[in-house]
Amino acid sequence: MCPLVCELSRRGGIESRVCLTSQHRELLESVTTLFGVRADYDLSLMQSRQSLHDIFCGVLRGMEDVLSRSSPDVVLVHGDTSTSCAAALAAFYAKIPVGHVEAGLRTYCRYAPFPEEMNRRLTADLASIHFAPTARNAENLRAEGITEHVFITGNTGLDALRTTVRPGYVFRNPALRSEALSSGRLVLLTAHRRENIPQGLAAICRAVKRLAASFDDLRVVWPVHPNPAVREIVLPMLAGTPHVILTEPLGTLDMHNLLSRCTLVLTDSGGLQEEAPALGVPVLVLRGETERPEAVEAGCVRLAGTTAEGIFYAASRLLSDEQERLAMAHAVSPYGDGHASEKIADILTAQFTLGEQAG
Repeated sequence: MCPLVCELSRRGGIESRVCLTSQHRELLESVTTLFGVRADYDLSLMQSRQSLHDIFCGVLRGMEDVLSRSSPDVVLVHGDTSTSCAAALAAFYAKIPVGHVEAGLRTYCRYAPFPEEMNRRLTADLASIHFAPTARNAENLRAEGITEHVFITGNTGLDALRTTVRPGYVFRNPALRSEALSSGRLVLLTAHRRENIPQGLAAICRAVKRLAASFDDLRVVWPVHPNPAVREIVLPMLAGTPHVILTEPLGTLDMHNLLSRCTLVLTDSGGLQEEAPALGVPVLVLRGETERPEAVEAGCVRLAGTTAEGIFYAASRLLSDEQERLAMAHAVSPYGDGHASEKIADILTAQFTLGEQAG
């Protein structure tokens, strides 16, 4: 959301205020510092091993106070997080319109991704304005009976890449400055989905071990998510494995510039399915489904599943066949032109300045 916050701050007649939950403050600060975004409200919800119930109730209760104090004309939420769903519900209770950024993505499998699929569907019903990244997303909403105030904008995540990826960039994380990463092929891996814990995550680790042993020139970089349930599986299984570099979570600049230099991305994340194709990097999704089928149809993303054998086969196939890998790398990204924030700001200005406020 930072590119959108920055765009709104440049617009005359708009007062934008930012509320953070700070569930992962160490991941958050590198982003807000980079974009110069200051929080007006901070719910400080971080607790060790908190449940989904804890997060949802904390956001709902915290937003009640924030909305009472700020009295906004519209509340903007993003994507499929429990934060977005709870904040949208709090705004609905306060009879404040909700704008849903990154609306309309679907797997139509309520438990995959979990709980994100239902968070996104519930947020759609609560929202009054829907900013869909693609025409497919907009059609999903219309098929569910949501036909008013649906706008196709592209995805704001791509807006950030226009400023973060830089020629000659020097990594801040010492692990990324090692000589081992200056030669050979780089594979970026991220995995933290709840539905992949523990079996899927263990299978991913086994596949990574086999890949690292099978390709001498390969270097696998895995920024390990701070969730203890993730670290308790990944660190014992992969620590000390040759050609596998486990790091702490990366700052935005390091992450985006590492991504731009990779041969391949393995991930169960959503955002990387959009960011990597925009940089010409093929993606293998470590899940059985994706809410971003446009990228699969475009040829820049493939589903690899969650078995060690399936992941190894899919990755080794691309690493062994440069022509096939390049065909994926040259596929055109379906997620917009990197100007989604400007389009969303234009729409908000029209909706609330011209008296067309969505109810």
